Amino acid sequence: MDGMVVAVFVPTLVFLVVVAPVWIVFHYKAKANASSGLTNRERVELNEMVDVANKMAARIETLEAILDVESPGWRDKQSNVG
Repeated sequence: MDGMVVAVFVPTLVFLVVVAPVWIVFHYKAKANASSGLTNRERVELNEMVDVANKMAARIETLEAILDVESPGWRDKQSNVG
């Protein structure tokens, strides 16, 4: 019976003294990093992607305007396809 108690007590004690504190520290460090927001590099990349998206939107509007002039019924043809 004493062997059974030791077999359960020792791993539990090792878990509580070594594993659990390390686990808790890393858990809250990860939460702090996740909630801190974007890094400067990520913010720069996001701004670059926004600029690219805005340029693409402007190009699409230009292409649609050209198509409206050169092929007035293109929107109707496009809506019938889908």
